[in-house]
Amino acid sequence: MKNLIYAFCFLLFGPLAAPAQLNPEPIQIPMRDGQTLAANLYLPNQSDAFPVILIQTPYNKELFNLSGLPLGIGHDIAGSDYAFVIVDWRCFYGSLPACTLNPNRGEDGYDAVEWIADQPWSDGRIGTWGPSALGNVQFETAREQPPHLVCAVPEVASPQTSYRDYYPGGAIRTEYLETLSFLFGAAGFGLVIDNPHFNLLWQIVENTTMYPEDIAVPMLLVGGWYDHNTYADFLLIDTLATNSPPAVKELHKILVGPWVHGGTGPANLGSLLQGELTYPAAENYNDLLALDFFDHHLRDIDNGWEGNARYLYFQMGENEWRHSDIWPPLGTQPQTLFLHADGSIQLQPASGSTDALSFNYDPSDPSPTIGGKTLSLALDQGPYDQAPLVESRPDALIFTTAPFEQAVELQGSVKGKLYVSSDRKDTDFTLRLTEVYPDGRSMLLGEAVQRMRFREGYAVADTAFMTTGEVYPITFEFDPLANTFLPGQSLRLVVSSSNYPRYNRNMNTGGEMYPNGNTDTLVNALVAENTVHLNALYPSQIELPLAAPITALQAVAAEKTGPSAFPNPSSGEFQLMDLPAPCRLELFDSSGRLWKVEQAPAESHSLRLNELPAGLYFLRIFDRQQRSTSLRLRKE
Repeated sequence: MKNLIYAFCFLLFGPLAAPAQLNPEPIQIPMRDGQTLAANLYLPNQSDAFPVILIQTPYNKELFNLSGLPLGIGHDIAGSDYAFVIVDWRCFYGSLPACTLNPNRGEDGYDAVEWIADQPWSDGRIGTWGPSALGNVQFETAREQPPHLVCAVPEVASPQTSYRDYYPGGAIRTEYLETLSFLFGAAGFGLVIDNPHFNLLWQIVENTTMYPEDIAVPMLLVGGWYDHNTYADFLLIDTLATNSPPAVKELHKILVGPWVHGGTGPANLGSLLQGELTYPAAENYNDLLALDFFDHHLRDIDNGWEGNARYLYFQMGENEWRHSDIWPPLGTQPQTLFLHADGSIQLQPASGSTDALSFNYDPSDPSPTIGGKTLSLALDQGPYDQAPLVESRPDALIFTTAPFEQAVELQGSVKGKLYVSSDRKDTDFTLRLTEVYPDGRSMLLGEAVQRMRFREGYAVADTAFMTTGEVYPITFEFDPLANTFLPGQSLRLVVSSSNYPRYNRNMNTGGEMYPNGNTDTLVNALVAENTVHLNALYPSQIELPLAAPITALQAVAAEKTGPSAFPNPSSGEFQLMDLPAPCRLELFDSSGRLWKVEQAPAESHSLRLNELPAGLYFLRIFDRQQRSTSLRLRKE
């Protein structure tokens, strides 16, 4: 189970193309079992002794020669105040010959730290750095308490392996587990699939992978609002501040920016571009703060670091850095808003007695994952517009506030309760939280899921199937978030029953969830008719953690109006009506592949798809101001 804590890393700070390569000194670091680990040594010069930053990687130490060193140093090692040692993990790349069964990476880290401290080019003070898998190994090293380890900067990482990591809401994270299996091998991950309920195994794993009492050095945790570790990061900083040794418990801090995990696409931790948005005020801020942290702890620089609050976070929307000693910040209060059958979100609950909205969920045609907290190389990460390919589908219920008249400042975890029913024994309900811009873009902020058989808990004894016609309450909680909705923007909640492949698609049968140990198997799948109830008896609602309450909201229906297509489905030709002429048409398939681009000069237009294969397509329609609407087309 140990390898379960090693998540996918970034692919090393963006493009590998570089003006020049670094030329490190290859070294071998002896381990206590007589084996040696392969490493590269980077020295600013050959005459001085330096504080050393140790990086332990499973992704090939040689990649740093092309990508450059972290903390803004790049290829200018001569201008660095630090030496760097980058080590290949045992069993990986240069350290493959040292491979043993179930290696203890904490002990390897201890041995590396203490060997480095004895070298003439080291001043005996060592810090560790790295994201994801390179972050997780820092916790294991710190747990062993090597005497010369001074501090650590784990980024987008947490030591704990938890049930929630793999089964949020009881549904396995399909793309996440498949990616980890690809990177680190399937061995060990079979235990995850074989244990879909929270049981004694999960209790043991969770208890043995969270060890704050053994973390005796100050840590700077770095996270991202669009990273899949956000919840774990906030749990970790609270646990360290409460339970780590008294000498360091007040020294731990966390930095959270508008960042993805990294490793897929152009976005990385600290990069300007994140999904379809850019954040200039946050670019490379993780490197800047990490360098301040190292300067304070490794070089005794009086840079004011000790005056920083425990929580340093980026308030999206207002795009500014803030600080707080507690989370959520002082003054944050929850406010409940209510979902209405006209698609609005209002301050007051519905007054009717029977209002409800239904949709059909077909596991063979799931709502696609568009951005978000993903890990797969085949998927995008970060904030993406949900309107074209998610909200345009008939299996999406859309609830939207009126445009806010004043800024609405959110800090904390959005929670809520839905009252739902289904005509199947088991199904899922998925939620997407978005920020709606005046131009119609619906940018993703968070995601959640609830598998209905686990609505009462996740142990085997908690399993409870549904009865047709019976209404059940389900609660949900999004990851922590800091976002300000500016005047003219709206908050939206999109309810569906799939978000695939981020979450496993429920077959709606109530049977075995993962036949043959497969995270994505459809066996005799059924279509479910799922309902959200929105009335005085069943007041579906959402709870927002706000700096100041919302005092007024207009009732604004979210009915879909505008362009239409006839016939739909069609064997090849669609007649488009009520277009915002002139306009540009872009046609995508269900995987997001662009098939066709053409202009429509009039309000009606004939769209011919005779040459395209049968299937589901999404037509995005752009007006003169580049505002977009979408249509769902099915070609037979």
